[in-house]
Amino acid sequence: MLVFSAVLCHSCGDDKSVEKEKPAILLKKDKPKSKSDTTPSAVPIINISDTIEQSNWILCFKDSAINTVRLSKKLGQIYDEKITAAIKKGKLIKTGPSMAWYKSQKAPFFFEAGIPVDKKPSKLPKGAFTKKLGGTRIIVAHYYGPYEETVQAYQILKDWIKENHKKTAGPAYEIYIGNPIDEAGNVVDPYKVQTDIVIPYH
Repeated sequence: MLVFSAVLCHSCGDDKSVEKEKPAILLKKDKPKSKSDTTPSAVPIINISDTIEQSNWILCFKDSAINTVRLSKKLGQIYDEKITAAIKKGKLIKTGPSMAWYKSQKAPFFFEAGIPVDKKPSKLPKGAFTKKLGGTRIIVAHYYGPYEETVQAYQILKDWIKENHKKTAGPAYEIYIGNPIDEAGNVVDPYKVQTDIVIPYH
């Protein structure tokens, strides 16, 4: 079974910085574990925080992909081409890192990808839409480690919701704080890359 991990991050900044940045996309797929895989050298670091969602307009595009190869290409097009062009044309300012909502962990993939901007665009390009976030209580897992093991963070959040007798108030989403690829094109130590996994609740 193929499972994707598309990790994309643009550092915060204005539209000029968005123009120059390239998305970093990593793919993974399930495979039989070797002996070296069964005993990892380190476990993921997962810090949990209970907070309130910051107010943000998110400029998004929705799409689907039949496999991980198509998924990586489409995410790259959304972050590096479609959203970059929309930000420039709309004279918007990027206010946060890339975000994504995934409906499935196996093909076919249905997803929404977006970037926070400073205001609601007056006009939207074809296929684009906006999300308004803010004010909702959220439980967040600040995750450091191999992206393929984020399932542990999701489970911890689900357990927290259940143990505290809460109910989810919307779909989970991911915020890509750290970039898994450095400026030289090398893979960064995953334990130094932060991914925030968020679940709204009430």
